[in-house]
Parts: sequence; C-alpha cells; structure tokens
Amino acid sequence: MNRMAESYNILSIIRGTTVDGPGFRTSIYLAGCGHHCPGCHNPSSWDHRGGSPMSLDEVMDIVREEDFDVTLSGGDPLFNPESTGTLIGALKADNRNVWVFTGYTWEQITNSEALLDSIKNADVIVDGPFIEKLRDPDLLFRGSSNQRLIDIRKSLESGKITLYK
Repeated sequence: MNRMAESYNILSIIRGTTVDGPGFRTSIYLAGCGHHCPGCHNPSSWDHRGGSPMSLDEVMDIVREEDFDVTLSGGDPLFNPESTGTLIGALKADNRNVWVFTGYTWEQITNSEALLDSIKNADVIVDGPFIEKLRDPDLLFRGSSNQRLIDIRKSLESGKITLYK
C-alpha cells in the first residue's frame, strides 16, 4: 500500500500525556474495536468509522511536531492490523519508542500472522481485554490486573513472555 495513501480514523491525538507509557508521549487513539469490554471507558471508540480521517503523513507531522515517543490506543489498534503495522513502521523509522494497547492477548497475537506482523516492530504491548472486576486504578499504565506490559523484542527473541520493567 502507498504510504501517502494510508488513511486512519483518528478519535483523538493527546499531546504530552504521561498516563499511556513512560515519559511524555503522544497518544494516538484509533477508531474500531471488536472486543466490547464491559466497563470500557471509551465505548464510542468501537465504531471503526468513528473519528476523523487522517493520512499517515498528517499523523507523522503531529508526532514530529511534538517530538515525543508514541502510544497507540483506541479502540484497538489491532482492529486494523495492516494499517497499524504501517504506522508502527513509520514511527520506528522516525526513531520513536512505540507502545500499543490492545484487547488481544499475547497468545492470540503470536498465533495470528497478521496480528504479530503488525506489532513486531513496536517496543511494548499492553495486552488483554479490560476486565471490570479486575479493575485497579493503582496499576501502572493499565486498567485491570489481567493486562500485561510485554517487552515485544525480548519476548520474541526468548520465545516466552518477558514483561516490561
């Protein structure tokens, strides 16, 4: 696919946030999610037609203007794995640390070529659905205790889950 023609439905871009990963980050919220977790803090993000269309170049312009590392959230960025993989590739080519929040588990991702291909170049994935009865507001960078902060590169190299520290 032509990079310039790549388009994303963006719910919002939060500049300079500190809640979606370490340090100041630009958080990009992508539309579309099929998990429909009970208690989701953003059910309006489920509609893949939501938000406003933006090109890859427009998204990258904002990232470069802010000059922070990036977190992809939503919705679920892996709802559209191919386009998310393209975005991650562009962010990594721009030397950004990239975190991805997803309702898919690491096991589901590694059992799907499309999902794994989309995130393999990112740095950390926060995996698993939000589970309301496991909600814990004191957890770092996640909403429920089943969710894990996984170091992607170390996990792929070792063949076992390596948590981000």
